[in-house]
Amino acid sequence: MTLRTLAATTLGLLATACASGAPAPPAAQFLSAIAAMCGNAYGGRIVANDPVQPNDAFEGQTLVMHVRTCEPGRVLVPFHVGEDRSRTWVLTLQGGRIRLKHDHRHQDGTEDELTQYGGDSTADGTATRQEFPVDQFSIDLFTRTNRTVSNTNTWAMEVHPGRMFAYELSRPGRMFRVEFDLTKTVPSPPAPWGY
Repeated sequence: MTLRTLAATTLGLLATACASGAPAPPAAQFLSAIAAMCGNAYGGRIVANDPVQPNDAFEGQTLVMHVRTCEPGRVLVPFHVGEDRSRTWVLTLQGGRIRLKHDHRHQDGTEDELTQYGGDSTADGTATRQEFPVDQFSIDLFTRTNRTVSNTNTWAMEVHPGRMFAYELSRPGRMFRVEFDLTKTVPSPPAPWGY
């Protein structure tokens, strides 16, 4: 993405959210801060994983987020876990809120059975933190696929430009959090399958 395109995307996100000179809502500021990193990849580390799950897919793996696609009102962030490139966070501005979806795909680009789950921010949040309680689509999906333990999930993301980005999953009895170092980029991984 060129600098000109990045600037237009960031301005587009703010313009989408703002009305006649009013300050941008926190959700638009939050998404703009992520879009400002477009094209960059960052390494992460697990800072909370309680309790560690059986056959945990994250422990001991190289964790990389890649802010890959930035459009007005929409940002896609592939989350690579070792060699697994099946996960992408999709953030979409919906008025003064953000919708988070987890897009999971197979190597051929087709959707996994467990995909498109997430939720909408239900409060204003801040320019640095947004929370996404599980939505009804996800509850139905988790119930249908025998994962009802996830029916009380809340996801959260934090962005502190130039310092840290965090992805978090919490529910009663479970806390998982990965923090990414924004002080330095890492080589961009190959594009996720299907993109």
